[in-house]
Amino acid sequence: MRFLYVLDPMCAWCYGFQPELEEFLSKHPSVEVDWVMGGLAPDNKQPMEPSLMQTIASYWHQIEQRTQVTFNHDYWELNTPYRSTYHACRAVIAAQSLKDKCAQLMVRAIQSAYYQQAQNPSLEETLVACANSLGLEKSQFLAVLNSNETESQLQQHLDITRQLQVSGFPALFYISDANQLFPLAIGFCQAEDLDERFNKVIAGI
Repeated sequence: MRFLYVLDPMCAWCYGFQPELEEFLSKHPSVEVDWVMGGLAPDNKQPMEPSLMQTIASYWHQIEQRTQVTFNHDYWELNTPYRSTYHACRAVIAAQSLKDKCAQLMVRAIQSAYYQQAQNPSLEETLVACANSLGLEKSQFLAVLNSNETESQLQQHLDITRQLQVSGFPALFYISDANQLFPLAIGFCQAEDLDERFNKVIAGI
């Protein structure tokens, strides 16, 4: 049994979805999950426009009202935000390359740094600190993070996202033994919704 999860570690709705996903997956402990980085925003060294900052900050309040998570809203005062998430996506790919089953742990670490500790995951030093928290050595992590192989893997992830026609995150799919894909979540939903949809898929196969 396999699931395919398309996300971006800097997507606030993915952060809100994380507790629901973990509750759902806890009922399927032997399942394999393919973590696909969807790439919310390409590399960009220009500081975020104030209007966009205000828009995203307002989303955080909306997400708090609908989900189990909370945000450290001091982030907007303590950082120079960038509309740039690809490097965080590379960091997840790099962590997975260095340590098996580390993708989920790296996503959690980035989300914690960003949304709870008000650190900027568009910056390499934040990603290094996240990697260190998982026991990954700095120089080795940086070498893999900035390698051509990791960039190639990111492009493969983006290709998969396009092929699946995923236009928003989070997106969770069930992959059957016959290699058919069934969408369980396109956007935020609760664990009970995932249970219901998954049970319907299984019953119909």
